[in-house]
Parts: sequence; structure tokens; C-alpha cells
Amino acid sequence: MDCGKKECSWSSWKGQVVDLLHWRDVRQSGLLFGSVLLLLFSLTQFSVVSVVAYLALATLSATISFRVYKSVLQAVQKTDEGHPFKAYLEVEIALSPEQISKYVEKVQLYVNYTLKELRRLFLVQDLVDSIKFAVLMWLLTYVGALFNGLTLLILAVVSMFSMPVVYEKYQTQIDQYVGLVRTQVNSIMGKIREKVPGAKRKDE
Repeated sequence: MDCGKKECSWSSWKGQVVDLLHWRDVRQSGLLFGSVLLLLFSLTQFSVVSVVAYLALATLSATISFRVYKSVLQAVQKTDEGHPFKAYLEVEIALSPEQISKYVEKVQLYVNYTLKELRRLFLVQDLVDSIKFAVLMWLLTYVGALFNGLTLLILAVVSMFSMPVVYEKYQTQIDQYVGLVRTQVNSIMGKIREKVPGAKRKDE
């Protein structure tokens, strides 16, 4: 069966993201990677308001200059090519009620899932899971002391554009080491569940 319009659109969008992160098109990935890094580094030096204002001014300077240039060129050549951005002005960018509803539903699902997980962890529904969460939060206190939010965001962007390529190249070795670590962690958690009262999962 042919996939529905929404499913095909989502699959196409997901495929484009994967291609960008795997550097299938070096030019597009490099442009996006450089632009995002430039924006984040700018935010480390200037306020959000200043960065947004400078970006808007730069964009307006480019579009106004191009519009004036094309108008002068048309006047000199006595042609009537119309507005230089006519093709872009005619592109439909409004979200339909169906699209808005779909995105709201997705956000609602993520929010509800997050709230349920946090309730489960903070109210110690599973002792081992709550301990792991506590260890993670403890480690994050050290991470927060070393890096601010923007630095972490920059590291996250660099990882997003580098880790998929590294994993694709060294997948076998990475899977082997990750498997060993997962086995050790599961072994330790299993021992904790056996020794700590109330830590065992209830059989469903």
C-alpha cells in the first residue's frame, strides 16, 4: 500500500535530516553546520536581542540591495520582469488546521510521557531507576559547573554532526564496547535489585 500523505511527508523530512547529519551532501551539511555554530558562538558574545537584530539587518540589507539592483537593471534595460522575489512571495507558508492539530498532539504526547516518567522517578516507583536518575543528576551538577548552557548546546551540535559519521565508520567496534558497558551496568543493577529490599520489579 502507498503511504499516506502525512506519513510520506514525515518520512521524507526524517530522511533529509539523516542525510544532513551523515554529510551525504557536504555542501548542504557544511552550510547548516557552519550557520548553526556561527549563531551559537554569536550568542556567547552578544545578547539574543542583538543577534536577532543583526541577523534581521543583514538579511534586510541583502534583500533590499538586490531589489534595488534588479529595479535599476530593469529600468536601464527597459524590461518588466516583475518582483525579483515573486516566486518566494507566492509560496504558501501557512499551517493548515490539520498540521497544527498534528503537531499539538505530538507535543501533548511528549509532555504527558515526560510528566509520567518524572512522577515515576521522583516517587520511586522503581528504586533502581530512581537511583540511576539520581546519579545522572549528580553528574550533571559537575557538568553544569564546568560548562554553561550555550557551551553544552555547541557541544551537542558538534556531536550531532560528527558522531553519526564516526559511528558509521567504526560501527562494529563501537557496538562491541557499548555492548560490554551495557552488560556491566545491567549486571551491577541486577545485583542491586537482588540485595536492596523493594528494588525488584514486580512481575506483570
